[in-house]
Amino acid sequence: MHIDPFGVEIWMNETETRCRYNLAETCVAAMTLDEMLEIIGHDGDPLAAIRDQPLSYGAIEGSERLRAAIANLYASRAPEDVMVTHGTIGANDLVWRALVGPGDHVVSLTPTYQQHTAIPASVGADVTALPLTATDEYLPDLDRLRAAMTDRTRVVAFTNPNNPTGSLIPEDMLRAIIDIAESGGARVLADEVYRGTAQVGDGHSPSVADFSPHAVATAGMSKAFSLAGLRLGWVTAPPDVLAAVSLHRDYSTISVGMLDDHIAALALEHADRILARSLRITRQNLEILSDWVAAEPGVNWVRPTAGTTALLHLDCDIGSEAFCRGLLAETGVLLTPGAVMGMEGTVRIGFANELDALRAGLPLVSGYLARVG
Repeated sequence: MHIDPFGVEIWMNETETRCRYNLAETCVAAMTLDEMLEIIGHDGDPLAAIRDQPLSYGAIEGSERLRAAIANLYASRAPEDVMVTHGTIGANDLVWRALVGPGDHVVSLTPTYQQHTAIPASVGADVTALPLTATDEYLPDLDRLRAAMTDRTRVVAFTNPNNPTGSLIPEDMLRAIIDIAESGGARVLADEVYRGTAQVGDGHSPSVADFSPHAVATAGMSKAFSLAGLRLGWVTAPPDVLAAVSLHRDYSTISVGMLDDHIAALALEHADRILARSLRITRQNLEILSDWVAAEPGVNWVRPTAGTTALLHLDCDIGSEAFCRGLLAETGVLLTPGAVMGMEGTVRIGFANELDALRAGLPLVSGYLARVG
C-alpha cells in the first residue's frame, strides 16, 4: 500500500527537539499530572483506584466511566456511541479505513490535517480537495461543496476548528454542510480535536454529532485538553460505523492503557475546569500574537476564531521551508512551513504554548524577517 509522506509530522519529528522556542506546537501548553489534579480539585487520592489494579488490557472499547465522560461532551450521544482509541490520530485512521475503499469518492476541505486526504487516497478512494481561502476567512464555499458531490461521494471531511487556520464553522453553515452531505448519501466526518477553544463566549462550539445521528466526530485529549501524553482519543458515531471501526480496531489497538483511561476520565469529568485553563491561555496569547501581526509589515493573516494555530502569510522572497530552516538555525525559533501542508507562502504558528516562549520568540521572527524579506 502506498501512502504519501506525512509532511507536518516529518517536519516536527526532525525539528521539535532542536528548537529553543517551539512556536510550532499545536497543543495548549501541556500540564503535569499534579497540575491537572490541582485544577480538578479532587478530594483524597484520585489515583488510589489504580494503585492495586492489575495492569491488564482493561476494557476493550474504553472503560464505562471514560465513555460516559466523553459522551457528556455531546448533546445527544450516550456511552455506547463512543469508542476509545490511541489518540485522535488513531480515531481518524480507523474511521477512514472503515468508511471508504477503492472507487469511493471523498470531499475534504483543505488545508487540513493530512490524514483526511492521504489515508482515503491510500485505500483507493478518489479525493477531491476543496480549498478554503483567506478571501472567505477560511470558511467553506457551500456552492462549491454542492458542485463537488457525486453519486460516489461517501464522506465529506473537515477539521473544525480548522487546523492550521483557526477558523470555526458557524452553526448554520455546519448544519448546511451536513444537509449537503447527507442529501447526497454521504456522511460527515469532523475532526474536532480543537473543539472547546472558541475565542468568544464560553469557548464551546457545537459538534456535528449534536446535529445529526449519522455524523461521525473524532477528538482526543491532546489539543484543547493539554494532555497529549496520554495518547488517548475517541470516535463518536452511529452503531453501524462503530461496528465497522471495531473490526479494524481489533487489528491495531486492542485497548488503550488502563492508566491513560483512568487519568483521562478524571480530566473529562471536570472538562469545564480544564477548558477554562485552555481558554485563558489561548485568549491571552492570541492577543499578544495579534498585536505582533498588526505591527509587523511583512505578515498578514486571517485572525483565528478558535483553535491554537494561525496561518501567517509572509512577504518574503524565499520559500516557506527555507525560511523556517533559516529561522531555526539563526534564532532557535520553530515554525511550521506552509509547504508541508500544501500552503506555500505561509507558515503555521502555534500560539497556545508557554507565554514566555511566545514573548521571546516573536521579536526574533521579526528580526529574521527584516533580514531575509
